[in-house]
Amino acid sequence: MIKGTQELIAERREEIVNACETLYQSMSFKDITLKEIGNVTSFSRPTIYNYFQTKEEIFLALYEKEYGRWNEELFEILNENESLTKEELAAKLADSISKRKQLLKLLSMNNYDMEANSRKELLINFKRAYGQSIENIRACLKKFCPEMTEKERQDFIYIFFPFMFGIYPYAEVTENQKEAMEKADVDYVYLSIYEITYRCLLRLLRNC
Repeated sequence: MIKGTQELIAERREEIVNACETLYQSMSFKDITLKEIGNVTSFSRPTIYNYFQTKEEIFLALYEKEYGRWNEELFEILNENESLTKEELAAKLADSISKRKQLLKLLSMNNYDMEANSRKELLINFKRAYGQSIENIRACLKKFCPEMTEKERQDFIYIFFPFMFGIYPYAEVTENQKEAMEKADVDYVYLSIYEITYRCLLRLLRNC
């Protein structure tokens, strides 16, 4: 059983998630272990088990945190603009996503493992943050594209959210991958996260 005040529990959970986030800047998901995370926290590795039972649960909490950060930006788009053209809305949404490289990396790499190896209560917390992102996008469409029907908004969400899973590997390409593409004679145009996202959003919005 976890001992301490709710504030202390929250602080320790946050420290563990922040340690994981720091490691994720230079290490891959598969190489990060609870031992590695414990090495960059102020308490021992066994203590981590009082807060998270698996590595996947820690990453799921980081994933939830990333959706929370995106939701803050979506709220700003909603609350700081009276009206937006489709081009302006696509640009603002694309810009918000271009700042969430870590979210896109998590989406593209280990989403299934994180969800499959986490306790239900933590999965529910994550789904709340994810669901809030869906509702924020829906609210943006209602406010800035009032001519869209409910079905068109739903279709937009069902196309765009799965699309997000593929943005990172298309935009973040290593030199080794580029060389392999050249030697394989693949004619490919490299675009940034913003460019890929903006083009998709604009096409979806214009087709509604």
